[in-house]
Amino acid sequence: MSKKRKSRGRSKGGKGNASTVYCSNCGASVPRDKAKKVTTRMSLVEPTLARELRAAGAYIAAPTQVRYYCISCSVHYGIVKVRAKSERRCW
Repeated sequence: MSKKRKSRGRSKGGKGNASTVYCSNCGASVPRDKAKKVTTRMSLVEPTLARELRAAGAYIAAPTQVRYYCISCSVHYGIVKVRAKSERRCW
């Protein structure tokens, strides 16, 4: 069978099994090293109020939100681009 990618689409190397996570969009079970991880910072305060509070010297906490996407959802949302054959084999 031909190999499409050098890493076989994963980043585990030779370490055996990897734990699974669930896709934030479709709920598919995906290996953690294959899933695309997206971290975003959530703002708990609206921007105009945050600007006033920062001017007054207040610290505004912004918790991070971690989301995992399967490959098909990450391609659909544009997190990962579809690459040409010469670009993706990279060896």
